[in-house]
Amino acid sequence: MSRSAVAPTRAPGRAWTSIEIRVLEAVKACCERWGIDKVNVDDIARQSGVSRATLYRIFPGGRDVIFEAHRVYELDRFFTTLLGHIEGATSLEELLVSTVTCATRELRDDDHLALMLASEPGAVLGELTVDGLPRIIRVATAYLIPFADEFLPRPQSRALIDVVARLVISYFLAPSPVVDFGDEESARRFLRPFLPVLPTIDGVALDAPLDTRFTNPVDTTTQE
Repeated sequence: MSRSAVAPTRAPGRAWTSIEIRVLEAVKACCERWGIDKVNVDDIARQSGVSRATLYRIFPGGRDVIFEAHRVYELDRFFTTLLGHIEGATSLEELLVSTVTCATRELRDDDHLALMLASEPGAVLGELTVDGLPRIIRVATAYLIPFADEFLPRPQSRALIDVVARLVISYFLAPSPVVDFGDEESARRFLRPFLPVLPTIDGVALDAPLDTRFTNPVDTTTQE
């Protein structure tokens, strides 16, 4: 979900190794070339220059595990970019507007996402909605919760991140004539009326554990 080739360096809980990055970048290139369903482990091995045996050692389980890692990797990259735009926010309004506008612009400017939406809309829409949305919200929560906690109690922070993630994806997939989330002033006018009620919304229980297991989907300590 990010157009940059720079790997995330501030992922909460783990860092991607150089060999993992080679493999996961190869997954993206193979998907663009042949389509998601047609890519196999041999294709990824050739594209990345990593042997098949090493791939299975790094990603036990093969193709399914590699693709799951790729999904998390792309989300890590997306939210690493987002953090660079929201760090230093001094108010809830500034945090909310910066998050919404940056996320929307990143989605719109993502050439890989645009290509895959055009060539395989069913699979990509599934990853952005029914199949992938829980994962997106988990990752978004792990990245954004420290920032939201500066302005809201933890249950409301979690609820806000959940709603914002759904809003951004919905308005990206089905643009509205009423609001443009890629435009800061338009987003601000839309969001400002909701700010006073945010501290009163129901959220996840305060003692509910924060799921950050997504940051280490596989044990990838072995390198080529």
